[in-house]
Amino acid sequence: MVRPIGLGKKKPGLDRVLGRRDLVLLFVVAVANLNLIPAVSASGPITLWLWVLALSCFFWPQGAAVTELAQKWPGEGGIYLWAKRSFGEEHGFLAGWCYWLSNVFYLPTVVLSCVGVGVYVAGPRIQKLADSHAFTGIASLLIILFLLVLNVRGLSLGKWISNLGALGTIGGAAIICLLAFMTLQHNGSALPLSALRPDFHDWRLFAAFGTICYSLIGLDLASIMGDEIRDPRRNLPISILLGGVIAGLIYFFTTLSMLIAMPQKEIGVLSGILQAINVMSARTGLIGVVAPLALLECIAILGTASAWFSGAARLPFVAGVDRYLPPIIGRVHPRYHTPYVSLILFAALSSLLIAASFLGVSVGEAYLTMLDLAVILQLLPSTYMFLALLKHTWSKDTELNANKAYLTANAVAGLGATLIGLVVAFIPSRQVNSVWIFEGKLIAGCMIVFGSALFFYQRALSKARNTPAEADLVPEVEYGA
Repeated sequence: MVRPIGLGKKKPGLDRVLGRRDLVLLFVVAVANLNLIPAVSASGPITLWLWVLALSCFFWPQGAAVTELAQKWPGEGGIYLWAKRSFGEEHGFLAGWCYWLSNVFYLPTVVLSCVGVGVYVAGPRIQKLADSHAFTGIASLLIILFLLVLNVRGLSLGKWISNLGALGTIGGAAIICLLAFMTLQHNGSALPLSALRPDFHDWRLFAAFGTICYSLIGLDLASIMGDEIRDPRRNLPISILLGGVIAGLIYFFTTLSMLIAMPQKEIGVLSGILQAINVMSARTGLIGVVAPLALLECIAILGTASAWFSGAARLPFVAGVDRYLPPIIGRVHPRYHTPYVSLILFAALSSLLIAASFLGVSVGEAYLTMLDLAVILQLLPSTYMFLALLKHTWSKDTELNANKAYLTANAVAGLGATLIGLVVAFIPSRQVNSVWIFEGKLIAGCMIVFGSALFFYQRALSKARNTPAEADLVPEVEYGA
């Protein structure tokens, strides 16, 4: 029997800087990603019903799972830690690996969306640059560099971008909904009431369900930074509830506003939000709000990018401390007390993906390909989370923080929705032209992710076999003075 990889006994030296207000705003900006609304809304009125289904069968169960498991196993790592404690070292590593890489793929989609929205700040002459590979690529790399510098300086500084992003998300969503109401009052709606009747004849519309489930992920993000939260047992549950309710309302009503503003065929996947704002502001005579709203939306998207950048980068850091990955990845900055090597690695891989994603396809299709791959890789760890909740709920002599039947129902509903989301993520949306290229990239991406996970885990096991057991073995971690 192979000896488990030795874990260091020391805390990784991170500072507790996240309070309850920070957590609520973190959940809002991490979950309510307005840049995903166009990709969802483009599938039409059916998405409103899919939102209701996902909010009740996936989002609420996710909140129940995170609340329960975070109190059972607090600490840095989140899903990585829960899967490891529930099913063993190899499952924990796979869950953490997929969660991390899903965000390596996801960060470029957020950054690309930020560029697509940002061109509206500068006016109509600049808007056409959103389709330029060179402009979009360079601007995206500069944004990633900015986020890297900010997060290396620490959460005490980086959290303010997330907080501002959350306020921008709430403010932007409120204004969009107000414009939609005014448009409905004066100019009618592009969404007739008859279109709200469920119609499932087009099987490609179901591809939106996987993206919707993915867009609702984020309530587990703070748990990954468990060692950086002040009083997590008291602050996490109420923050999850408040942040989750706000995010759910933002998603549903912003999607409805998009469909009121313009026909689904005219919605662009990158800058659809600003397209809708342009249309509604022109109809209501408020054209002057477009540039300020574009700026507000940019701040919101930057907050989303910063939240996932800082959160997901903690996973390879913890794996480096646990010695699944090279120990250098588990190092802490001597001055700022941040996992700087892990952050640099995350930024470098996301930058490479942005450069590679443009090969052979348009900017919009590159966005959709990376988004669907991120959906698949993110929903796999969610499967582990709901299975861990189910096992924890039915384990003998376990202490539960909620009713057993309630936790079981949430685990079963969440697991079912997650598995459906995984399957439909392989269905190309109607915005994809090159179906075979799209499917080929998805399959190749999954094979690379799972193959690399197997390689690093087997490499760690091989090193563990050849290393004598030492009770007090502690991985190398740099601490600041």
